[in-house]
Amino acid sequence: MSSYWNNYPTIHAKIQNVCTLIKQRAHVRNPEIETAIIDLSLAGGKYLRPAFFFLFAEFGEQKDPIEEAKLTKIATSIEILHMATLIHDDIIDDSPLRRGNMSIQAKYGKDTAVYTGDLLFTIFFELVLESMNGSTYLEVNARAMKRILMGELDQMHLRYNQQQTLHDYLRSTSGKTAELFRLASIEGAYFGGADPIVVRLAGKIGLNIGIAFQMLDDILDYTAASTDFNKPVLEDLTTGVFTLPLLMALHKNPAVFKPLLDKKTQMTISDMHQVQKLVIANDGVQLARELAAKFTKKALMDVKRLPKGETRKQLLKITKYLLRRTI
Repeated sequence: MSSYWNNYPTIHAKIQNVCTLIKQRAHVRNPEIETAIIDLSLAGGKYLRPAFFFLFAEFGEQKDPIEEAKLTKIATSIEILHMATLIHDDIIDDSPLRRGNMSIQAKYGKDTAVYTGDLLFTIFFELVLESMNGSTYLEVNARAMKRILMGELDQMHLRYNQQQTLHDYLRSTSGKTAELFRLASIEGAYFGGADPIVVRLAGKIGLNIGIAFQMLDDILDYTAASTDFNKPVLEDLTTGVFTLPLLMALHKNPAVFKPLLDKKTQMTISDMHQVQKLVIANDGVQLARELAAKFTKKALMDVKRLPKGETRKQLLKITKYLLRRTI
């Protein structure tokens, strides 16, 4: 678990409970899969989604100890769903690294990785049913899962497509990344007992945080060293995924990129580094930063509309820190 939460003792304690519950639910007869789940849960993830869940829950009046146990289950379900999507993403991308360590598929093989991801989905369903049975939020979770999948499918459909638009990118990002932030935020507010106005605002904030977060990740892919970034740089480009900096530069100067991007799977490491240089030279990184700043501003403006108090101060501070990452 990220040491960042040491600065927020209440959130830190709640995330520790999430980690404990993941370990308990990972206990299965197959020791390799159990180890794979525990390895990923301890591999330095920030637990951002459960953290936002618990922060937004603070805007409500739900303080009953029994309900606290339910909140932990819901927060854990969100992190479990996130972990499952990471494993399956790494399988599809054949990625060797995740969070600075060997990915599950690289360490244990694709078969074990597929089964591990599938098991995590079943644990997610168990936790949701245990904590939300009879709630309308069962449907909210079902729709969220579909949006995540559709975001991934949109991205897959657009691989190597030099005609894709900013709208295409935002639609995919809103699903595959931002939807989990939205789900965490809106469920935290709802199950914490917040006012309906706060619940709706939480959904907007989570969505914009998620979009800006992905944009910053995309920028780091073109500006960071793999040792700093904890995953291979330019990894999306190797699989034909054109992220925001490339799209911004491509729209500005398509002719200069075409000979390189036309190579598709035949692109060499040298070609990819040439694309990286062209993206920077054609203001792709700068334009991407400007757009990320707009979504960051939207999120922060809405955070300031939340009820005043210590929780709002913490949420503002965490959001500013998260959405101003630079390497």
